[in-house]
Amino acid sequence: MEDSSARGAHHVQSLERGLAVIKAFHAGSPELTLSDVAKATGLTRAAARRFLLTLADLGYVRTDGKYFTLTARVLELGYAFLSSLSLPQVVQPHLERLSAEVHESSSVSVLDGTDIVYVARVSVSRIMAVSINVGTRFPAHATSMGHVLLAGLPPAKLAEYLSSATFDPLTPRTITSPVALRDELDTVRERGWALVDQELEEGLRSVAVPLHDKDGAVVAAVNLSTHASRTTAESVRRELLPPLRATAERIEADLAMAPSARVS
Repeated sequence: MEDSSARGAHHVQSLERGLAVIKAFHAGSPELTLSDVAKATGLTRAAARRFLLTLADLGYVRTDGKYFTLTARVLELGYAFLSSLSLPQVVQPHLERLSAEVHESSSVSVLDGTDIVYVARVSVSRIMAVSINVGTRFPAHATSMGHVLLAGLPPAKLAEYLSSATFDPLTPRTITSPVALRDELDTVRERGWALVDQELEEGLRSVAVPLHDKDGAVVAAVNLSTHASRTTAESVRRELLPPLRATAERIEADLAMAPSARVS
């Protein structure tokens, strides 16, 4: 355990030791004996035993008489933290991990009117003429995250969007017809992801998947974006989509623990 000599008068050493006992358990050591816990925490066997039995009384630990293991009740400690987080706080660590894995920029956005709005982002390199930051807005019809978010709208909301949006041709590849966009959204909805190839800006490819809440509603979208000079559409599907989907699953698991996550 850490040296507590510099702690203030407020410091409760017994709480520190109890938390150290909980942290002694991890993926590599899910089952520990009394001696294991004492060694891992620096506690005496007698002190380790008292903490373990107290945690067992509280339902955080179970024992068969020799080995001790944590129970699912320990998750309550993390739930209190997760339930207080905003959406950007929940997703940011996942974006950082994803971008470090694939070496491409990643983002999360939500739908606001006819635009997407970036609420979290990790930028690996500058791939657009304009700088993208939290709060940046782009027309939904020309972006992969926009396609995912629109595909997740209820029919009435989608009809409202299609009747009010202006489908400006940002590049020669941009979808500019409500009918063509509806057809594309049907495909996105069926396969569960969207690939936009240079519709927002020449040279920019991006792939996006939806983020669902615990009830299955699409609440946000997460994407990876890359430059066309480095990748093909097929390589995006083959190499970037699988880790993107895996990241979305991890984010959704955290969102299920933080059902009240706010956008801001």
